Amino acid sequence: MKEVIAKLQSLGFSQYEAQAYITLLRRSPLNGYELAKASGIPRANIYDVLNKLEERGAVLRLNMEGSVHYTPVAPNELIRRLRQQVQSSLDDTQQSLSNITSQGEYDEIWNARGYAALLEHATAIIDTASSSLDVAIWPEEAKALAEILQQAKNRGVKLTTLCMAGCPQECGACCGRVFRYQVLPPQSTRWTVLIPDESEVLAGEIGPGEQTLAIRTKQKLLVDLSVWYIRHSIALSAMITDLGDQLEKVISPATRAILAEIGPAGSYNGWLEHMRQAIDRRKN
Repeated sequence: MKEVIAKLQSLGFSQYEAQAYITLLRRSPLNGYELAKASGIPRANIYDVLNKLEERGAVLRLNMEGSVHYTPVAPNELIRRLRQQVQSSLDDTQQSLSNITSQGEYDEIWNARGYAALLEHATAIIDTASSSLDVAIWPEEAKALAEILQQAKNRGVKLTTLCMAGCPQECGACCGRVFRYQVLPPQSTRWTVLIPDESEVLAGEIGPGEQTLAIRTKQKLLVDLSVWYIRHSIALSAMITDLGDQLEKVISPATRAILAEIGPAGSYNGWLEHMRQAIDRRKN
């Protein structure tokens, strides 16, 4: 009983209110005197407690045989009412806070450290998506966020996912329209990038031992850079895969020279060879 009382207190009930409601669930209807005796609540307090429970919609008043009796509202109905009240209060508070929030916050870049913090921010940012969600992710983080990503998909959000591990076969971790291309050179870190509705970006890097550093911002420049990084990576990888050996025949020497100059740092083979190796790794 103590545990149930504590749960009701966490929802705003006083101890006496919780005791009275639980007692009525076990035995009802009761008048004030009977309820005070059965619950252990002092008689001097019982009617104040019952009035508060009536205001909460937790009990109903019955006129019986010249005496007022009380009966509890069913638990499922009580919880439904409490949920509606809490949601209404949260909505009103959110609107009030939004009305006084400085617009300058959208230019800020927020930093977060730690793997748990990254997942918390990821969950929050996915939950804001209403029409589109661009994702670049590794299977480990895709699995950790699978439930919230599926919820976004179920409510009609268009998911575009770049699997940065370039899994040879669909592993089931990624969600939405999945493109499996390992566009980065082999490295010891993993990236997670999330852009809801092209309006905000969360980008995190996970290193050895799950050491994690992430940023979150609505700064338009960084949002646009991130979303088009994902889309361009998918588009270029798809075209290179489709062209295969024909690619050398359709690009000019000048273009080939440009691609040779812009390969990853430390690579002497250029961008085109890097992309080919990434695609070959996906096939293996």
